[in-house]
Amino acid sequence: MLEKDCLFCKIIEGKIPSSKVYEDDKMLVFKDIEPKAKIHLLAIAKDHFKLLSNMDEKQAETLKYVLVKIPEIAAQNGCKNGYRLVINQGEDAGQTVFHLHIHILGGQTLPW
Repeated sequence: MLEKDCLFCKIIEGKIPSSKVYEDDKMLVFKDIEPKAKIHLLAIAKDHFKLLSNMDEKQAETLKYVLVKIPEIAAQNGCKNGYRLVINQGEDAGQTVFHLHIHILGGQTLPW
């Protein structure tokens, strides 16, 4: 279910444009507008939930699907030598959009 005031839900609905690199019935991947690496993609489930702790069984299965698809999507978008995944959880972690999303960072040697 989508939330009417959620930025990422609006992107899923096509109300806000994005630079999509992958989409299917369960997920969307697009380029981050404020990249922190040469390649910075955001993978989001089309079902809205804010945090890992908010997931129900169906959403957990969708997240599993997203995680299984990420290696293929990352490789197709220039992350053949590796990539980093980041999932911020809550304000203290730096989460600014409260729709669970996974940052895919790569295309360069990343600092630790």
